[in-house]
Amino acid sequence: MPRSVNPALMFQNNNADEAINFYISLFADGKINAIERTGAEGPGKQGSVKRAHFTIAGQNIFAFDSPIKHAFDFTPSMSLFIECASEEEQERLFAALSEGGMVLMGLAGYGFSRRFGWCNDRHGVSWQLNLT
Repeated sequence: MPRSVNPALMFQNNNADEAINFYISLFADGKINAIERTGAEGPGKQGSVKRAHFTIAGQNIFAFDSPIKHAFDFTPSMSLFIECASEEEQERLFAALSEGGMVLMGLAGYGFSRRFGWCNDRHGVSWQLNLT
């Protein structure tokens, strides 16, 4: 039986550190639980994130810098879905996450939700923000 299932974020431009620190800054409970860095022996750039575990909004997330360049990157088909408790929280998160990224659906009522927004952040990770 698996111990857990967690989202995994693979970064291809050695920007896992920047992304992780950005994400944990947005959530009151955001924290890095563990981080291991690539040594001089590789693979990949020395000091890059070999593996990291961090928590935001109670969700554990795994992240790493890929030492291999792939022909793919993040896709909005897989996103992190955030249930926001207030409009203020939703607006703050949406503004921060969409800055330098791309708004896929602006904050509005869409029938399936009284207020919803979807964006890709500047690192390419996709976020859906729903007002509960």
